[in-house]
Amino acid sequence: NTVRKSVARVPTVMNQKQYQHLCEFYKGKNYLPLDLRAKKTRAIRRRLSKHAVLLKTLKQSLNFPIRKY
Repeated sequence: NTVRKSVARVPTVMNQKQYQHLCEFYKGKNYLPLDLRAKKTRAIRRRLSKHAVLLKTLKQSLNFPIRKY
């Protein structure tokens, strides 16, 4: 029983190591392979990024200027 588990552990650890090396290699690159991208849900993946949500158009910024007291 323990031998079987230890044999099964070997490819698992190898896969984890390979995944870690790939993550380090692609860190900071513009594009990630599909299997390394964040899983999440389909709706969350299609949602605007936090940066895009916070951006304001010129019209929006003119309509609500910073108030001076």
